Amino acid sequence: MRVLLIEDDPAVAASIIDALVGASHTVQHESTGAAGIQAVRDESPDLVVLDLGLPDMDGTDVCRSIRAESAVPIIVVSARSEEVDRVLALEMGADDFLVKPFGIRELIARIRAVTRRTLDGHAPAPVATERRLGPLVIDLRGQRIAIDGIQVHLTTIEYQLLVYLSEEPGAVRPRSDILREVWKTDWFGATKTLDAHVAALRKKLGSPSWIESVRAVGFRFEIPA
Repeated sequence: MRVLLIEDDPAVAASIIDALVGASHTVQHESTGAAGIQAVRDESPDLVVLDLGLPDMDGTDVCRSIRAESAVPIIVVSARSEEVDRVLALEMGADDFLVKPFGIRELIARIRAVTRRTLDGHAPAPVATERRLGPLVIDLRGQRIAIDGIQVHLTTIEYQLLVYLSEEPGAVRPRSDILREVWKTDWFGATKTLDAHVAALRKKLGSPSWIESVRAVGFRFEIPA
């Protein structure tokens, strides 16, 4: 089995690599979240062992990014032991969660268990890499959008905002949820930055009908008639 290990601690990584190689697995090691995400795209590993405490981005975001593009099994290993951390990792697409410090034999057993579920056909279904909404096409893998076949340039925040709003067309997204999911912050003051980005996004999409304002609540994504 080809295992991708995403772990920034050299000592921990060396211990896991030795154990996995000893169990007849091939291991590729990356020490940052960005490199790990790219490795999944380029190498298509059979399983990912992911640490949450990475230097460039939070491991839950890495997990979510991987799951958006691949059904590869993901085992999270982390020193975070709170229930909320385990629940969040699982909601982001992890198949299992192991709290540090852990025994190497337990890790190997967890890998075998996840692998059995995969072979039995219980692995998560692959997530679509393209979202079609009327004339709008969102390329989730390439992070590009097009309307009527014409590519539209968006900034990173505009793209992330569009992806989040369009996950459930017709659903109202509260401002606080948008700020937390797109801007990664809990903010309860003025949200003029959000309004400015929504206005810019409406203009680039060619119609304000794509994003409806819901007074005192937030915004709703709709496909124009």
